Amino acid sequence: MSFDEIKDGKGANRKRLTGLKPAMPKKRPLLEGIRVLDLSRVLAGPYCTMMLGDLGADVIKVEAPGRGDDTRHWGPPFAKGGESAYFLCANRNKRSMTLNLKSDRGLSILKSLIQQSDILVENFRVGTLERWGLSYEELQRLRPGLIYCTITGYGYTGPYRDKPGYDFVIQALGGVMSITGDALGEPTKVGVAIADITAGLFAGNAILASLYARQRTGEGQRIDISLLDSEVAWLANVASNYLISGERPQRYGNAHPNIVPYQTFPASDGYFALAVGNDLQWKKFCETLGHPSWAEDERFAHNAARVENREALLDLLNDLFATGDVATWLAQLDAIGIPCAPINTIDRVFEDPQVLARGMKLNVPHPTAGSVPLVGSPLKIPSAPVEFRLPPPLLGEHTADILQELCGYDLEVIEELRSKNVL
Repeated sequence: MSFDEIKDGKGANRKRLTGLKPAMPKKRPLLEGIRVLDLSRVLAGPYCTMMLGDLGADVIKVEAPGRGDDTRHWGPPFAKGGESAYFLCANRNKRSMTLNLKSDRGLSILKSLIQQSDILVENFRVGTLERWGLSYEELQRLRPGLIYCTITGYGYTGPYRDKPGYDFVIQALGGVMSITGDALGEPTKVGVAIADITAGLFAGNAILASLYARQRTGEGQRIDISLLDSEVAWLANVASNYLISGERPQRYGNAHPNIVPYQTFPASDGYFALAVGNDLQWKKFCETLGHPSWAEDERFAHNAARVENREALLDLLNDLFATGDVATWLAQLDAIGIPCAPINTIDRVFEDPQVLARGMKLNVPHPTAGSVPLVGSPLKIPSAPVEFRLPPPLLGEHTADILQELCGYDLEVIEELRSKNVL
């Protein structure tokens, strides 16, 4: 493993890692030979394209010269060398090039890259590519069979199509804040940008389905993913509860609207999570913890009754759990197979033996930071494991490589383009 001297997007000397080995045994990646042109920024689009990169696709991340993806500046914290933690979380397995898409020459280069790509992902405001003369029809003319995915706040249709969309605003509009948080507290957002993440996941699903369809038909697809659609879709059972009953769902804090007991409980030294998912588990729970009569009590014998008599049961359980510490209760519950867990802080998550055993914490060599810790991929495919081939790129790190490889430019032309602020 070594470092080569390169010029970054600003023309400064940087070191680029070479010889980075995959974290898992070398096998042919599932998306080997697929090229993704990534014009997206922030989180939803980059998270989608990172997954495609993990599966072996060649992802070319096109960024604005001098500044790049907005998240490069979202900090602190920053890794040694200045890369933001936020940017690092969603941009491994990509090559970065800078390109001024407001210039005619920049758009010409973009068209050349489109002609050699299988997938185009972007999250500009609605209609941006059309204004550049790159409608879906024109994209298909440039590259027949191209899969074109847009990710926007509200989608390409409807009265909100032209509004800017941010995860926090979408969580408010889409209803999740109304069902999150303490019953007597204020509406609360989820602690991560969950609308962005799920939009990226849905986009990835649609892209993979489109790739499969293209094998059969040779045709491309136009994919329209919105953060709002995604957020409403994952309301799941809560949405269904409303649609079936007509009753507005309420906030239950850490409790569940349809299952009891299924929430956090305070022990003598802290909180833990308990999930009794069915009546057989409930009976085993009561017998083991010394209260078999609770399983026979008509108020609590069946889940529907426990939901109806939630407060009475919670009073009994709170009194019981206050008599022991978290470790004691978890040991007893684990011994009888009742789902339970400590309330881990994030530092404890990345010390958890199961998290570590599943490879969900990585240390990836990086050209300026030396090494950066990253979250691993949840895509476990033993017959074709994901690979961590490239660390999150420096801004414009691969500009020259990509232009030489795909456009046939020599270094003199590349330096000319750089001097004219095209790159």
